[in-house]
Amino acid sequence: MKKITIVGGAGTIGTILTEGLSDKYDIIVLDKMEPKYATKFKKVDATNYEELLGAIPKDSDVLLNLLTIHIDEDLKEVDHFKQMTDIHFSSSFYMLRAAIDLGIPRVVFASSNHTTDYYEQEGRSKLGREITINDYPYSKGLYGVLKLASENIAHIMAHDEANNLSVINLRIGSVPEDEKQALKEKERLHHTLLSREDTVQLFDLALQSTVKYGTYYGVSDNPQKPWSTENAWRELGFVSKVNSEDLLE
Repeated sequence: MKKITIVGGAGTIGTILTEGLSDKYDIIVLDKMEPKYATKFKKVDATNYEELLGAIPKDSDVLLNLLTIHIDEDLKEVDHFKQMTDIHFSSSFYMLRAAIDLGIPRVVFASSNHTTDYYEQEGRSKLGREITINDYPYSKGLYGVLKLASENIAHIMAHDEANNLSVINLRIGSVPEDEKQALKEKERLHHTLLSREDTVQLFDLALQSTVKYGTYYGVSDNPQKPWSTENAWRELGFVSKVNSEDLLE
């Protein structure tokens, strides 16, 4: 059974994955707060490299980076900018570096649709077609900029043959805690939802993939979804099983 170390695994996606994949993988969660779902857990500050390196099991097969923080005014307050950068860029590098130092062959990174949110409005693409990974990644805010920067650092490190590292970036759409209730309240989710079932499937495929480096949008097959999942189907085998229409029925 493969060992998966989830950094930042106490949040919504971490809980979904722990519940959905614990019968298939040996999962340990590293986070500053204890997860709701009963699992192996270590309290870790991922912005401290030495602490992070010491907490990651050396026999991990995959590091899964779900680390996130939500802060407003991140381009107006210097302290907020630093907090965002520590979590969404520095810690991303630390995890890549730790994987290399510990001989862990794969990192799966929960990136974000906000890398290209300039092209999206209220859950619909402004391009007249689905947004693809080949569209230049314009972002509306620091969060998207830092997620993209982490993707780019991973590209450099994965393509350095000396590192023996594979990286999969998943640009996640919307994964609410209570998807049925959230769909009733937010129109955008009708288009941007990545359902719980599809979340588990997509991450599972990323964990198993033999792709050296790849970037994919994570969204269910919702009506007028803004992002293309064609390369996720072609390279990972992702086929949406449950979309927003299914859940609204």
